[in-house]
Amino acid sequence: MTRLTHIDDQGRARMVDVSDKAETVREAIAVGFVRMAPETLALAISGTGRKGDVRAVAEIAGVMAAKKTSDLIPLCHPLALSKVEVSVEPAEGGLAVMARVKLKGQTGVEMEALTAVSVACLTIYDMLKAAEKGMVIETVRLVEKTGGKSGDWRAE
Repeated sequence: MTRLTHIDDQGRARMVDVSDKAETVREAIAVGFVRMAPETLALAISGTGRKGDVRAVAEIAGVMAAKKTSDLIPLCHPLALSKVEVSVEPAEGGLAVMARVKLKGQTGVEMEALTAVSVACLTIYDMLKAAEKGMVIETVRLVEKTGGKSGDWRAE
């Protein structure tokens, strides 16, 4: 059975000691989707909403969130990220969000990528809620990670 790294032998939560881990290039990609009505999607794409350019603001919010992950997730290490890329693109039925986060360090960036996507999706909802309250944030998930002791992983 796999041992949970954030739980010590007494069952207490702990921040993992990564001081003995090798520094490697690590990257993670996460995605999410905000489902909405065609009229709301058209408004989002137009860039003329009352709160401004939905896509641009959501992308910046995602970058900011990745940099603040350790402030939001209690046992995450504060990291010196070398790259955060967030994109919001129109797709069938809504807006697709993708975050790519990278660093050279001793721990992975999966949580930073997931946080970036989550906050970008929440920002989209916030900016468009006056037009549609029934939007659905869905399928926020990690799709790829590279580097580190556990190696590479991709969703199937």
